[in-house]
Amino acid sequence: MAPFASLNMGSRTGDNLEHIAQNRQRLIQTEQIPSEPYWLTQTHSTIALDISQIALQTATGNIPNQTIEADASYTHQPKQVSVVLTADCMPVLFCTTNGDEVAAAHAGWRGLCNGILEETVKKFVSPPSNIIAWLGPAISAKKFEVGIDVKEQFEKVDRNAKIAFKLINPAEQKYLADLYLIAKQRLQAMGVTKIFGGDFCTYTEQDKFFSYRRENQTGRMASMIWFE
Repeated sequence: MAPFASLNMGSRTGDNLEHIAQNRQRLIQTEQIPSEPYWLTQTHSTIALDISQIALQTATGNIPNQTIEADASYTHQPKQVSVVLTADCMPVLFCTTNGDEVAAAHAGWRGLCNGILEETVKKFVSPPSNIIAWLGPAISAKKFEVGIDVKEQFEKVDRNAKIAFKLINPAEQKYLADLYLIAKQRLQAMGVTKIFGGDFCTYTEQDKFFSYRRENQTGRMASMIWFE
């Protein structure tokens, strides 16, 4: 039951690790995932890891003893699975129009502000014009309340980010932030214009998604990508 009901994939949530392994095994079997996904220890960093040269492992779903700290992974190796875990932060999946490079990025507001999407796109051999991005389930602008400090951090990087913030409490300087809009701005600035998704709300769609802001202690969803 809640807070970990319905296929929690996150091993750092306080949930029973055996249950998480079983959930991962169920996902692997149902979706016929070709190799063990490369699970990251996500720290809201801007580290994008190239996992192309890492040997494929048989998909078991077992919780690895060690993982690498990073918030995105990229590969040009067939059947190598890039994956990120989220519960309000934005998962962004990338592929090329030729289908020979893929990546998955975990874009919370800190990582998004500091450049995780930019670092991920840098890993690609293909030019940005040949990259497709999908913005997965994240908290929407209707529910993501932040302080003026967050707004100012984004505006220091890109002045155009100001249009992604709506003032809702002048006395306390509170804003609603549109992470999807900011992600689109950042991607388009790099030349990535084939952008899809971005129409979810993890906070309000309770029957579909985990939400850290809604429940505090909760599970994590997995967003993954690979090519054959």
